Amino acid sequence: MIELRDVTKTFAGKACVTALSGITLTIRDGELVAVMGPSGSGKSTLLNLMGGLDVPTTGSVIVAGKDLAKESEKNRSLFRRSTVSYIFQAYHLMPTLTASRNVALPLHLAGVFRREAEEMAAAALRSVGLAERAGHLPDELSGGERQRVAIARALVTGAPLLLADEPTGNLDSARGKEILDLLVSIHRERDVTIVMVTHDPDAASICERRIELRDGRVEGDTRG
Repeated sequence: MIELRDVTKTFAGKACVTALSGITLTIRDGELVAVMGPSGSGKSTLLNLMGGLDVPTTGSVIVAGKDLAKESEKNRSLFRRSTVSYIFQAYHLMPTLTASRNVALPLHLAGVFRREAEEMAAAALRSVGLAERAGHLPDELSGGERQRVAIARALVTGAPLLLADEPTGNLDSARGKEILDLLVSIHRERDVTIVMVTHDPDAASICERRIELRDGRVEGDTRG
C-alpha cells in the first residue's frame, strides 16, 4: 500500500529545517499502524506525504502503486479523492451543515448524485452509531459524536487508506476509548489500511505495528 524510499523533507525559511531525513519503510495493505514520537519528530509531515498533501524534497512516496512525488498537484488531488480519507483531531466539520450533509460532502465533490450521496451518508452514519443524529448540526453534538461524524465522512467514499492525525486528542479518556474501539472495528470489518499519528500510548496499543520517529528518522519499528 505505502512505500517510502530514502525520503527527506526540508522546509526553507530564515533557516532550513529538516523534518524528515532518509526515511525508508513499507506499510502493507490492511495494516493498522501507529506513528509515534515527540513534537517536531516529523510525524505530521510523514502523514502529509503519505496522503499526497505534500511532496518530498528527495526520495519516493509510492502509495497504491503511484509515486506521488512525480505527480502534479491536480493529480494528487484526484488521487486523494479516490484513495485516501482523513480523520483530524479538530474534526473539521462544516458548522452550518448537518451531520448527514457533512458526511455526504466528499461524495458531492466527487460528482455523486444527491439521492445516492444521501443514502450513502445515512449508511455511513449508521455504521458509526449515529443514525439518530443525522439531522443535527456539529454544535449540537458532543466531541465524541463529532469525531464519529468525521469517521463516517472518512468511510463514505470507500477509500482503501485511512490517515488519522491524533483522532482522540480532543476527547476525554472514555470518549477516546469509544473512538479507538470503533477504529479497530472498522479495520477488522473493512480491511482498510490505517495509519494513525498519536502521542497516546493507549491509542498506539490498539495497533499491530508501532513506528517511532525522532529528529526526522525512524528510531523504532515494532510489531505485536
